[in-house]
Amino acid sequence: RPRSPREALDQGVGFVPEDRKGMGLMMNMGVRENATLSVIGRLSRSGFILKGEESQRDAMIAIQTKRKALDPEERVSHLSGGNQQKVLLGRWLLVDPEVLFLDDPTRGVDVGAKEDIYALIEKLVERGKGVIMVSSELSELLRCCDRILVMNQGEIAGTVDARVTSQEEIMHLAAGSHNEGSDL
Repeated sequence: RPRSPREALDQGVGFVPEDRKGMGLMMNMGVRENATLSVIGRLSRSGFILKGEESQRDAMIAIQTKRKALDPEERVSHLSGGNQQKVLLGRWLLVDPEVLFLDDPTRGVDVGAKEDIYALIEKLVERGKGVIMVSSELSELLRCCDRILVMNQGEIAGTVDARVTSQEEIMHLAAGSHNEGSDL
């Protein structure tokens, strides 16, 4: 169990929080700085950031994520929600964790950005990375997951195979109506 974000990183675990503005991004910093924040140690020599290498990494991530921010110096606060999320996901692509925990990864983003984010998740899985996702959107879970753990009152109510389950079955479990003697 990691005791700090640094220890989690060292153990190969990444985390994209639901609240990208409050917990994930430095809203007054530029796009490039936000994208490379977690790997800045790899981009520094003798305490100085290698700007050329930092710019190269950011450009590579911009292409991979299909980020629409032309100026890497632009404040991340000026970007759309989808592009902010792509900056945050790009940061984790640079870190390259073995397991990436995504908390509502498409919350507040448009349909086009959702599709780009889903494609990134699929590429991570194809590369053998573990992805754990929490989402309030059932259609997203059914699209992106192999297995879904359904919660009810803080407990696991059931585990379903995403390929053969339905939204109705998930809602049935989440409502607690799977329990014997349930009032539902």
